Amino acid sequence: MQNRRIIVAALAAAFALPASAQKAGSNEAAVQRHFATLVASPAKTAELTMFMTMMPKGGDLHHHYSGAIYAEQYLEWVDKEGYCVNKTNFRITTDKAQAATERAKPGPQRACVSGADLVADNDAYRQLLQKWSTMDFHNHSGNQNPPDQTFFDTFGYFLPVASTNSNEGLKTLKERAIAENLAYIETIFELAPITPDADFDKLVASPGFDPAQLDAALAALTARLEANPAFAKGIADYAANVQKSSAGIDDERFTMRYQPYVLRFLSPAVVYSQMLASFKLAKANPLIVGVNIVGQESLAVSMRDYSLHMKMFKFLKAKYPDVKTALHAGELRLGIVPPEGLTFHIGEAVDVARADRIGHGIDIAHETNALKVMKTMRERHVPVEVNLTSNEFILGVKNEAHPVELYRRYGVPFVISTDDAGVTRHNLSNEYVLFATRYKTDYAEVKKLSYDSIRYAFLAEADKRRLLKQLDERFARFEADVVGALPKTPR
Repeated sequence: MQNRRIIVAALAAAFALPASAQKAGSNEAAVQRHFATLVASPAKTAELTMFMTMMPKGGDLHHHYSGAIYAEQYLEWVDKEGYCVNKTNFRITTDKAQAATERAKPGPQRACVSGADLVADNDAYRQLLQKWSTMDFHNHSGNQNPPDQTFFDTFGYFLPVASTNSNEGLKTLKERAIAENLAYIETIFELAPITPDADFDKLVASPGFDPAQLDAALAALTARLEANPAFAKGIADYAANVQKSSAGIDDERFTMRYQPYVLRFLSPAVVYSQMLASFKLAKANPLIVGVNIVGQESLAVSMRDYSLHMKMFKFLKAKYPDVKTALHAGELRLGIVPPEGLTFHIGEAVDVARADRIGHGIDIAHETNALKVMKTMRERHVPVEVNLTSNEFILGVKNEAHPVELYRRYGVPFVISTDDAGVTRHNLSNEYVLFATRYKTDYAEVKKLSYDSIRYAFLAEADKRRLLKQLDERFARFEADVVGALPKTPR
């Protein structure tokens, strides 16, 4: 009997959790209870914001570089490049000689001014922020364009300076990410190189073009592009820019990877040339981990060529099966396009283009085969990149109208991301706050979302393991800090 007790005690000791693990589990349970008090109605939004800012966040997987930089930094670059800003229309003049002449004029005569001078003029500065971002859109009554047009128009204002100081811009985004405990950004970085081909555009636009011949036409276009020195130079220049821009970004606290992007509202040949260049870049450069297609989905050309683009992706996926794609799809709502335009975009991105992730996915409820599409996404582990702030601003879709609960109900994975935080002036912590205050959730789900943003990243497996291990350690410290700071209440 004594021997039996000894054996049982030895087995219990062997299988018992270490004290540190027991403590970690206790901390997690305490944080779970604390979180429940923060989201209980009415939500304690201020404390929840502090909680989400402190909480470790794995990655931001739907992140546009140019849209993430704040207008204030772009104004600094205007002066750094010797440009000026028109005080009437807030457009940038990139002709340095003309800019210097304007800036040398006496104050009242200057139509185009330096960034510093514009900042010094409070009224003009505020007007610029309203043009270069969505600031004040919902709290003033002046004449305004529709919100989606306002959003997409911002890029035209800061575009002339957006690519001028990319290493500095990436360092700013890194510092901002670390400040809110974000370890990874997968940014949609720069426009993929463009190589026109008038013959292809003429072919696919001809009334007699047989869609069954598309693959042959794409194969011929591929051969022409691959024989074109300008195409090869565009790829080499893009890769060199990524290497230069990313210098000093990765370290033990932070990792960044890059996606070239394709503009969907350009001509078919240009779109395909960007796709092919992007696939080649992702295949050859470990810093470039995926391909994306972007641009306002409701534009006439975007709608007209949508199915063509998905077939182009299918063609390239067959040639480059290991290259990952994250496709903007279904960023539409009822009324913004005719009803039939809402019925197939997500489905074709998943079934035809074989997308690995879906950006936005707002119109899923209108898809002809919505249940089948979501079943496929669930079984193939195709997550949706949920962007609550931009979905609300651009499309007016929020709260119960947002499909995030629909995806959750049918088991479709999703991640929380920012989209264009510089344009809509928010951050990833804010997106987690919106999710927690709008949708019934608990700490376990929020913590899982943080981990999923690494699990669904297009990272190399060794990088994923490293970041997931770090996330374990960061959550253990976070939970201990939260528990240590909670007031002690009598039992």
